[in-house]
Amino acid sequence: MYDRGLSVLEQYGLEAKSTYRGRGALICDTQAGLVQIREYNGSPRKLGYQAKLLEIVSTRNQISVDSLLPNQEGAYVSTDKDNIPYVVKRWYEGRECDTQSMKDIKRSVTALASLHKTMKMPVQTHYVKEPLLMEYERKNRELRKIRKFVCQKRRKNDFELRYLDSIACYLWHAEEAQRRLNSSEYEDLRCRSLEAGDVCHGEYNQHNVLMLAQNTAVINFDRWHYDVQMEDLYQFMRKILEKHNWDLEMGRQMLLAYHEEKPLSVQELENLRIRFAYPEKYWKLANYYYSHSKAWISEKNLEKLEKLIAQHDNWMNFVENISV
Repeated sequence: MYDRGLSVLEQYGLEAKSTYRGRGALICDTQAGLVQIREYNGSPRKLGYQAKLLEIVSTRNQISVDSLLPNQEGAYVSTDKDNIPYVVKRWYEGRECDTQSMKDIKRSVTALASLHKTMKMPVQTHYVKEPLLMEYERKNRELRKIRKFVCQKRRKNDFELRYLDSIACYLWHAEEAQRRLNSSEYEDLRCRSLEAGDVCHGEYNQHNVLMLAQNTAVINFDRWHYDVQMEDLYQFMRKILEKHNWDLEMGRQMLLAYHEEKPLSVQELENLRIRFAYPEKYWKLANYYYSHSKAWISEKNLEKLEKLIAQHDNWMNFVENISV
């Protein structure tokens, strides 16, 4: 229903003057300003740490964040009459980052760099992400497993044929990125990041950056974790650059925007280059194919694969030449 979860506002001493739908949530205008009500199925323990993280950012940074509100009993999770758990967050009136606007893109990158300076907490081992080396090893095993599976199929559809045509090239890139990472100073960089308590947003993309009239807001920290913060910068840049055919100058402007706010070390730059060198989108397409029904492959997935292959040379040019 449209007002699903609205009743939990009573537990916060709030009353909605008006409501409207957001992305999978309810936005309410209350006497305390805009708040968001969203179902929550995660860990209450992690949510408590998330609240601490957002409190740290709120008190030390000019960037606005969707801070969690405690109910009148001091809890961050509230259940309605149907026993459905909800969280209530502070909310902002703004528009998402426009991926066609260089001004918005640079503003988003600057906001990320600013956040990274204050997103630090004592490490809780439960929320440390697996090492990138382990991630690459796992993904490369999966690529080889999928290749074997497709090779053994008698009748192959267009996606599978195109995949077999391209797998040798992309698997080489994947294994080369793993080798580069293994011989880099990644372990030292990761150890120093964990010692500093560096936290990543975990899902930093255009949908989670809001352009406000006087400020920038960053939302949806639910996937936060401890890791080298280059992960956030890489994820944001990759999503943007895929939409712009790996435009080298655009990439340089994004890197410069970050560097001007939070200078990048030699190790961070090298780690970022290695991340860009890994064929992440190719692995995602292959993994999606393998983990879903293979009896019917949508034309859209084939189109994505064809587009990715068409971008290969521009992607390689970017990987080889990107710098601040």
